[in-house]
Amino acid sequence: MKLDARDIAILRILSAEGRISKTALADRVGLSATPCWERLRKLEKAGLIEGYRAEIALKKLGPHVTVFVAAELADHTAARLHAFEAAMSRYDEVIACWALGGGFDYLLQIVTRDIDAYQRLIDELLDARIGLARYFTYVVTKPVKGPAPPPFEALLRQD
Repeated sequence: MKLDARDIAILRILSAEGRISKTALADRVGLSATPCWERLRKLEKAGLIEGYRAEIALKKLGPHVTVFVAAELADHTAARLHAFEAAMSRYDEVIACWALGGGFDYLLQIVTRDIDAYQRLIDELLDARIGLARYFTYVVTKPVKGPAPPPFEALLRQD
């Protein structure tokens, strides 16, 4: 799908303000409501908009800890990689998982109530026999910069 400046503006605005009304979105991108809505539907249908969600202030809900885990698998067969990836989707505490090239095989982002809950999760992952050979734990001490809308124009530039 070829994107123009208005499509990119729609994506940028929605990534920062997912609850914006369709009327306000149309005003911000310089379109009337119907053409804006049609563009939005096309972006969704093309898979460029994967969903809408709220950012929750976890610290206001209660104590928690965010941990990044660099994971290394025992072997790298396709079956083992698929088993590990399938297992990650079954654990709600694993809020993100990325396959990596280079040193480690995966980077996990985990949120639990406390370090004890984190360690219980790791013990469960090790007992699950999903190929986890080694892991390295990095506890987040404070957030410095959180998720932000990506620089859409820079991603689309074809130099």
